[in-house]
Amino acid sequence: MAKYIDGFVFVVPKDKVQEYTKMAIEGRDAWMKHGALEYYECKGDDLESEEMDGMKSLAFTELTKTNADETVWFSFIVYESKQHRDEVNKKVMDEMSEKYKDAKDFSMPFDMKRMAKGGFSVEVEG
Repeated sequence: MAKYIDGFVFVVPKDKVQEYTKMAIEGRDAWMKHGALEYYECKGDDLESEEMDGMKSLAFTELTKTNADETVWFSFIVYESKQHRDEVNKKVMDEMSEKYKDAKDFSMPFDMKRMAKGGFSVEVEG
């Protein structure tokens, strides 16, 4: 059975990494509780582009326009299928909406306008 992935690329200020990590742990616990197969939060530590066969790739830092006091994160969640993703995400969003319904002035530890998100069907698995 083909799996489905939600993937994210975003920028976290270095002085907000601890705050983001705490939020990520809470997210991991919620997604896994509601049925996600796997959950990963990955902080970049080798983001320079490399030249291969005369061609240079675009570095994540270039893609995200990261400055010296920021770091790039790549995160992904694995599901059984796109339908399973939709079911799990609904449960997680319902839980978070209830949990934070009285929260005022909540701010994310990263700029949502600089986050990229997408759903991906797994075509090759190893």
